Amino acid sequence: MDQQSAPTDREGAPPTPGGTLHRIIKAVTAVELGLAALALLIIFVLILVQAGQRYLPVDGWAWTGELARFSLVWMTFTAAGVLVSRDGHIALQVVDTLKSERAVRAVHVFADLAMAVIAVLFARECWTLIADAGALRSPSMRMPMAWLYVLPLLGFVSTAIRSLVAGWLVLCHGVGAEHDTDSLAVPVNREVQP
Repeated sequence: MDQQSAPTDREGAPPTPGGTLHRIIKAVTAVELGLAALALLIIFVLILVQAGQRYLPVDGWAWTGELARFSLVWMTFTAAGVLVSRDGHIALQVVDTLKSERAVRAVHVFADLAMAVIAVLFARECWTLIADAGALRSPSMRMPMAWLYVLPLLGFVSTAIRSLVAGWLVLCHGVGAEHDTDSLAVPVNREVQP
C-alpha cells in the first residue's frame, strides 16, 4: 500500500491510535463513566428509599436526600471530561455550516481553549474549597465537606486536559477528527448505523 491509500477508520480521519496511551485513555474514560454510573445508581436508590419512607410508619433518614444531592454533583462533574472528548457538551453547531473550513476550525479551537481555561479556573476553585473546608462537615451525614469537592476537582482537571487535546486534534486534523462517536471504551448512546 502506498501513502495515499492507507486505511482509515472513517472517511478523512486518521486510523485510531493504538498502544499504551490509547489504553490509558480508554481506562480513564471507563473509570469516569463508572463513577458517574455509580453516582446515578446511588441517586436512583436513595430517591426510591425516600419515596418509600413517606408511606412507612418509620422516621425518615435525612442523610438520604443529602447523599443524593452530593451524588448529583459527583455524577455531573466526573462525566464532564468524557463529554468533551465525545463532543457531547453543549454547543452551537451553526458554525459548522460555514463554508470556510479555516473559520470552522478556528472557532472550534477557540471554544476548546476557552473550555480548558474555564476548567482550570474551576479546578483551582475546587482546590481552594478543599483546602479551606477544614473541619466543616455536612449537616446530616457528618461527611467532611472537603470530600465533596474531590471528584469535581478530578472532573475539571480531566475536562481541561481533554479540551486541550480536542483543540489540538481539531488544529491538526480539522473538525472531522473530533466527531468520532465510537471513541469511548464503553459504548454510550451508540447511534444506529444504516
